[in-house]
Amino acid sequence: MTQQIAVPTTDGEMPARLWSPKSGSGPGILLLQEIFGVSAYIQRRAASLAEEGYVVLAPFLYWRLDRQTFDDVSAPDVVEQAMALAGQMDAEQAVADAVAAFEVLAARDEVTGTPANLGFCMGGGLGFATAARTEPAALVSYYGTALPQLLDLAPQVTCPSLHHFGTADDYLSMDEVRAITKAVTADGRPAQVELYDGANHAFDNDDFSLYHPEASRRAWATTLDFLRNHTSLA
Repeated sequence: MTQQIAVPTTDGEMPARLWSPKSGSGPGILLLQEIFGVSAYIQRRAASLAEEGYVVLAPFLYWRLDRQTFDDVSAPDVVEQAMALAGQMDAEQAVADAVAAFEVLAARDEVTGTPANLGFCMGGGLGFATAARTEPAALVSYYGTALPQLLDLAPQVTCPSLHHFGTADDYLSMDEVRAITKAVTADGRPAQVELYDGANHAFDNDDFSLYHPEASRRAWATTLDFLRNHTSLA
């Protein structure tokens, strides 16, 4: 079951989509969009998580802007358009919106235990920054492009975390991935970093040209195992 809900913020109500499992209740997952918005792909991932037993909330983080989603990611200039839209977001405001969504999800009666954060691309960095301000059960970040600029927050991200990177990522160099790995695992923090040979950025998006089926399959299986181990679904 899916429904539209509103997340109160200091600037008004942010729209969000909520997916519920057949059981009606379960652990919560805050699902944070990539630069293409809460697209058809993100919605499919949310539905898959609900089928696994999770209550999933995906806030529309572009809600203050003129456009919300890019579903036709095959358009020649879609990446440039999406990056331009994402560039209009205020980073601090976006984190505050994500924190507000996390708090709304955590307070819902059907959510058992503490929610986890799961983010893709832009959402991977937002999930990390949100985890530094809240106490999620776990964090899963897919190729978080902002992570190299957020590593000073690593000591504040104390929850178990899982980070996915392709070794052929056009937006994150392997030197940056090594720096991320060093930061998130420092001082014995419970972080896991997974690499996928030959996979580029956005390898999980099966609507996009950089989709890598094997990396996507392996990463999703690892994600589901990780979430089971660190949420009340276990």
